[in-house]
Amino acid sequence: MPSKLPIFPGPRTARGAVLAVLLSNADQAGAEPLRGRVTLAAIVRALKRKYHWPIETTSFPSNAADGRATWATVYSLPPDVIAAALDARGRDWLKAAGGG
Repeated sequence: MPSKLPIFPGPRTARGAVLAVLLSNADQAGAEPLRGRVTLAAIVRALKRKYHWPIETTSFPSNAADGRATWATVYSLPPDVIAAALDARGRDWLKAAGGG
């Protein structure tokens, strides 16, 4: 069964803001909860499951500001996915999102 094509979320939503960073080919690292309720991990999960974006997740050991050991997570899209998305309607979507 072929995988579903990615869907662009609303450009001015938290999901849209995260996708805009990913399409810029910049890694999206962990952040404080967006709008005080939704975590970056929850947004990435929605982009993967509901919107079908093949977001890659890489975690590695890190240190917290207070010296405790913790894990850092980086999210990214494969370069070929970025190129295909931009060639489709991604450039216009990014403009609507304020990212281009």
